[in-house]
Amino acid sequence: MYPRGSNNYQINFSGLGCWLTVIAFAWLLGAIGLGWVVKSIAVLFVLALAAPILAFVGFRWWLKRNLVEGPCPVCASPLAGLKNTQTICPNCRTQIQIVQDGFERYTPDGTVEVSAVDVSGGADDAVEVTVEVLPPAED
Repeated sequence: MYPRGSNNYQINFSGLGCWLTVIAFAWLLGAIGLGWVVKSIAVLFVLALAAPILAFVGFRWWLKRNLVEGPCPVCASPLAGLKNTQTICPNCRTQIQIVQDGFERYTPDGTVEVSAVDVSGGADDAVEVTVEVLPPAED
């Protein structure tokens, strides 16, 4: 088609007509005193572009304030959760309450928390155990 050694330059103006039409329409509205319409559309366009960015930044800020990371109080596996919610540890299946600073085992009202102690000794050794029932903690 083209003789050897000739240069073929091609310029593509696709889409330029659309932009020229938009610019001409905005200029026409401004010329007849309807510049406020163009400004309103420009403000809406800027808001449509800025809204997702602001939402993303706001979500990151909220997540930084409400996400708690730490070990499970029972098995020490790493956990993450939102403040003031309950979850179940995926490792030991213990129900966990997420509080301001970390994780606590969830105990329903009226449950007495007991720590087991290993007592090694003979059958003749008697161990005296006293239990003190504490009132429920006030939040």
